[in-house]
Amino acid sequence: MKRAKVLVSIPLLFVTLLLLWAVATSADDDESTNYHLVTTITNPPLSGFDISWVDSAIGRYFLADRADAGIDVFDTERNKFLFSLGGFVGNKPDRTLGGPDGVVAIHKRGQGSDDDRGRVEVWAGDGVPTGGTSTVKVFDLASRSLVRSISTGGNHRADELAYDSQDQIILIANDADVPSPFVTFISAEGDPDDYHVLGKIVYDGTKGAPKSTGGIEQPVWDPQRHRFYICIPATAANPNGEVDEIDPKAMKVTRVFAVPIKDVAFAGPAGLALLPGQRLITSTGVVFSAKTGALLAEIAGVGGDEIWYNSGDNRVYFGASPMPVVDAESLTKVATISDGGTHSVAADSENNHIFVPVNGVGVQVFTEDEEGHGH
Repeated sequence: MKRAKVLVSIPLLFVTLLLLWAVATSADDDESTNYHLVTTITNPPLSGFDISWVDSAIGRYFLADRADAGIDVFDTERNKFLFSLGGFVGNKPDRTLGGPDGVVAIHKRGQGSDDDRGRVEVWAGDGVPTGGTSTVKVFDLASRSLVRSISTGGNHRADELAYDSQDQIILIANDADVPSPFVTFISAEGDPDDYHVLGKIVYDGTKGAPKSTGGIEQPVWDPQRHRFYICIPATAANPNGEVDEIDPKAMKVTRVFAVPIKDVAFAGPAGLALLPGQRLITSTGVVFSAKTGALLAEIAGVGGDEIWYNSGDNRVYFGASPMPVVDAESLTKVATISDGGTHSVAADSENNHIFVPVNGVGVQVFTEDEEGHGH
């Protein structure tokens, strides 16, 4: 009997060791992709920036440059600075009063352009001038002119924003307002003179809205479900944060996805991106089903502020230093990009150039090595 037990345990031991080897090998393979620095765009010099955005259809990268008090515009094909859209508050000792902050480019189809993509507008949140309120500034990209400035009525900055292209509605968050942060819905229908505030959701725990205890962060638009989704780093009900689903027409929170406890270094979700298959990924590596609200994955070793899904290589880039890179299909970490320190990132899906602004350095442009295990 003793011999039989030994004979059974040996294959079991072998299987166990094989499984452990497979897990270790899988862990090693998690970071099998390498990136290299293509170039660094040093003009203009950076000493204070916030969110960035790429419009791959027109090959432009937009960076909210507080030191320059404007939105810097770059050519993503030639990796070159073009010009700045100015007139913002600029850097302030309290960054929640400065601007520009969030930025997004939208296409006004069939209006003022021979291009099927339509006239391009750049929308950006601004801070608070002395004696004033927070605003959203709208620029016509072709003429480089300010065409509208819309007050959100806040005593702190108008920050990150997203665009509902079906209803032509902008959602923008006043993340640090006192006594409570709020989001504002702005109609972008018609001409710039027609743009106006539709309503707000105040995150004070009344009228069906959660009570935020940690501000409001990155929103995204889901055209399939016809909903905005937005990260709230902490609420009274969910101290670890949540992702809120928002109906743009009713201007109400319709569902709340509670974020589970994560590494304290990255506590509270800030960044948010929509992945193929109706999946939402937060900067803490938590992945939800937008359809059911179910928790799908918790990716270890990631974190950051702004995050960006690049459809060109099916990767998610995390605005952090060093920068984690996640494969959107397997939901595994596949690389870490060493940069000089950032919280902002955006990518061009046409050439898979990753744009990373770094104070005192410039905009670093990365891409995957040809020998990397990419798509």
